[in-house]
Amino acid sequence: MTITAVPGIRVGHWTGPDTGVTVVWAPSGTVGSGEVRGGAPATRETALLEPTRLVERVDAVVLSGGSAFGLAAADGVVRFLAERGQGFPTPGGPVPIVVAAALFDLPVARAPGAEEGWAAAVDAARGAPAVSGRVGAGRGATVGKWRGREYAVPGGLGTASVREGAATVGALVACNPAGDVVGPDGVVLAGSTAPDGVPAFPAPTPFENTTLVVVATDARVGKAECHLLAQSAHDGLAQAIRPAHTRYDGDFAAVLATGDVEAHPDRLRVAATEAVARAVRAAVRPTVSL
Repeated sequence: MTITAVPGIRVGHWTGPDTGVTVVWAPSGTVGSGEVRGGAPATRETALLEPTRLVERVDAVVLSGGSAFGLAAADGVVRFLAERGQGFPTPGGPVPIVVAAALFDLPVARAPGAEEGWAAAVDAARGAPAVSGRVGAGRGATVGKWRGREYAVPGGLGTASVREGAATVGALVACNPAGDVVGPDGVVLAGSTAPDGVPAFPAPTPFENTTLVVVATDARVGKAECHLLAQSAHDGLAQAIRPAHTRYDGDFAAVLATGDVEAHPDRLRVAATEAVARAVRAAVRPTVSL
């Protein structure tokens, strides 16, 4: 099962030759929060996710390659939603609340922009199930750079979901960390190919990593509880990535709650941790490739 097992959540991609965009489109009224924990983030509109901010609703989350250049993909998604009347109501019409985060996969032939974001939103409108693989924001992702970038292996986009009582908790991860991806038993699933004797962080280059997470659930929780779920999402990264949250990663987690069913918040946090860890592992064991 994937993040689209959560009713109403739709996922779409634009995939280029060496980078891409992924859009997670939520139903109107979805509550959202999030947290940045990596040391080198590239984000847009993440301040409004803090529990004390006025706006509680999030319409979409955009994950992109292209580093800071790729944040422009959110412009196309904002336009797509505005034309459909979805957004925060204002006297000037609805203003779509679109959160964006980018990972570093440069150099690329062309960083994603507004048109690529629009294309990913159109793809999301098709309502197809989410998939894992080197698609969308995971197209140019790599794993295992902490012992030298020349020893990295391909990363990708991963998705998974778990059940918690009547609720579903899904996760989607664009996996591009400095660290290795490990299984539940600690065995490396995808990681540095450096030979013995190569030290950790021999000559680290800032900003060349980052793992981006979207967690979605149909549970009925508020913005503060969504923020706690985002913290648990980062626990999932720490379970499946070694090392995680380095100062060279821009790790970010957003949480979307559609509010359809009752669920215990702390049990949801356990489920979110597990869903994210599974999604990270799915990113390096893809179901599709290009």
